[in-house]
Order: sequence, then C-alpha cells, then structure tokens
Amino acid sequence: MKNKELYFIFILLVTLFFNAPSYSQTNEQRALEAKRTQLQNEIRDINRLLFAEKKEKGSVLDQMDALDHKINVSQQLIRVTNQQSNLLNRQINTNIRSISKLREDLKSLKEEYANMIQKSYQNKSQQSRLMFLLSSDDFFQAFKRFQYMKQYTDYRKEQGEQILSKTDQLASLNIGLTAQRKEKEILVAENLKIKRQLSKEMQTQKTLLRSIRSNESKYASAIQKKRREARKIDQQIEKLIRNAIVASNRESGNTTNRNTFALTPEATIVANNFIANKGKLIWPVEKGIKSKGFGVYSDAVYPGIKHQNNGVIIATDEGAKARAVFEGEVIAILAIPGGNKGVQIKHGNFISTYYNLSNLYVKKGDTVIAKEELGEINTNRSNGRTQLKFYLYRDTTKLNPEEWIYQL
Repeated sequence: MKNKELYFIFILLVTLFFNAPSYSQTNEQRALEAKRTQLQNEIRDINRLLFAEKKEKGSVLDQMDALDHKINVSQQLIRVTNQQSNLLNRQINTNIRSISKLREDLKSLKEEYANMIQKSYQNKSQQSRLMFLLSSDDFFQAFKRFQYMKQYTDYRKEQGEQILSKTDQLASLNIGLTAQRKEKEILVAENLKIKRQLSKEMQTQKTLLRSIRSNESKYASAIQKKRREARKIDQQIEKLIRNAIVASNRESGNTTNRNTFALTPEATIVANNFIANKGKLIWPVEKGIKSKGFGVYSDAVYPGIKHQNNGVIIATDEGAKARAVFEGEVIAILAIPGGNKGVQIKHGNFISTYYNLSNLYVKKGDTVIAKEELGEINTNRSNGRTQLKFYLYRDTTKLNPEEWIYQL
C-alpha cells in the first residue's frame, strides 16, 4: 500500500513538473493579450483625441506630433502581436508533441489491454479460478492467490480507466490545437492589417516632413513659440511654489528656509500618505491618454533637436474636467497673460498643478478631496484638441508624474 502511494505521488510530481511551462505560458499569454488590448485602445484614443475634428484642422506641426505618437504605439502593437504569435507557435509545437506522445501511449495501453483481455478470456471460467484457489497448499497460499486475483482485476480496471483518460486528453488537446491555430491566423491577419495602416501613416509622415522641411523658417518659428509658452508656464509655476513656501513658512515662524515647506504635524501626515500612494494616484482626468511624457524628447522632424517637458500632457474629450489627484489645499490660481488658467494644490510638501483650464470651480484657500473637479479643460479651436498640462513638484524639485500616477 505504501509503495502504491509513493508511486502516485511520484506520478503527480512528474505531471506538475512537465505541465509547469504550460501554466507560465498561459500567464504570459494573458499578459500579452492585456498589453495588446491596452495598445489597441490607445490607438483608438489617439484617433479620437489627437486627430480631433479631422486631420486637416490644426497646424502641420500638430499633425506631425499626433502621427509620430500613433506610429510609435502602432509599432509597439506589432511587436506585442508578434510576441503573442511566437508564444502560440511554441504552445502549438508543445501540443503537437504531447498529442504524438499520447497516441503512442494509447496504442501501447490498448495493445496491453487487449492481451490481458485475451488471457483473461482463456481463463475466464469460475471453475478454473476456484480450482486455482482450492489447489493451494495451505490457507496462507490461498489468501495470497485470492489477493493476486483481486489485484489483477483492479489492474484491468485501472488500465481501462487510463485508456479512457488518455482518449479524453487527446480529444481535448486536439480541440485546443485547433483553437490555437485559429487564434494564430487571426493574429497574423491583424498584424498584416496594422502593418498596412502603418505603412500608409509613415508615407503621410514623409509627406508632412517634406512640407515642413520646405519651409524651415516657419517650423523654427513655431518651435520657438511653443518653447516660449512652455517656459512662461514653468516660470509661473515655480514662482508661485516659491511664494507659497515663503508665505507658509512665515506663518509657522520659519523665515530662513525658502526652498522647502516647514511642515506642521498635519501636513506631514498628508505628505506621508501622498508618498505611500506613489504609483497609485488617480489620473487628473477621468478619461484620456498621455500625448506627451515627462523629460527630454527628440523633435519629430529634426531628431537632433531636443525638447524639455517638465510635466505631462494628457489629451481628453471636449468638455472634460480636471480633477484633484489627492486631497489637499488650493494654494494658487495661475493666470498666464495670453494663455489659460491653472490650479495649484498643496499635499503636505507636494504640489500638483493643473494647467490649460477655461473655467475654474475652486479658489485659493479651498480644501479639496481626491477626484474633486477643479475646472473645465480648454479645447483649442484651431486644432480641436482638449489637453491638460499636469505638473508635480516636491517643494521646488520637479517630479516625473509618470512615476506617481497609476499607469500614466
């Protein structure tokens, strides 16, 4: 009995060992499918939000930025789809080998079972079995013979069950193989479609590049204008933060420190909670996509030219509202001459800034909670885009919002 238990444990461990790769592959497939769905949704959002009100509307520079973003996401989608296809190939090959092995095992089992049935038929009479028992020399031998006959019957039953089990496994693997091949065909067809669309967009991009490069002075002027606007916003944000630090520290009696907030015990709790939520903070809009990330990036037309973005730009739907990413206090209202409005919220010694608002729902001194609406995001009538510029600071130090906002 003990040997039989050890045998079953051994078989179970071997089965788990050989099946482990298939479990990991299934998890990998799920992760790839989730990533593919995310990229597909992002492309749909790019089409909806960055190519708002037709591609023809807005400057060539706006079209170039949107097209460059879409091409990058499409290339990621092709890579992920290729990874899925390759994974399916490995799974299909594994299943083909498993099916081949199962067929061999099934053939051997059937042959063995057939021989067993034949021998059993030749000695099937109850009389021969009875004589086999009665011809025993003693009771102990008779008992051993009876046990042997019982084990033989159990073994026959076990062999029959194994044949049924392996037949079911074979049928299941064949069904799975058919489904995997169909899924691979769908992925290949989808990839071809994406590549054809990507080829068209890259051709459009080349046409736009020729258009822009044919008038470099106009492009350079547009770039300089964007840089001046960004610098003006950055300077205003940093000025308001420094003013808030000075005012806050003066109230607390600390007039020497001009670069960091002197935190009260209550503000320290808020700051610690903010840190504890790093990577889990909500988006500053209900729905949208990141159209420009934080940091230095290459120019879409002249890659040698570098641009600096001190926050992130999020594209959203017309009429969308900016919302607080965390509880805090409104410490300033931005009003850039010739530009739009913005709101600054203090979370302990962290400051979140929401710029490009047309209507404000809060004022300086208000206390807000996470998800509270701060104002309506402005829609640019020249290109049809609704974009929020979001910045994050710790005292006077710039932070990358992508590291703090969930999956930004």
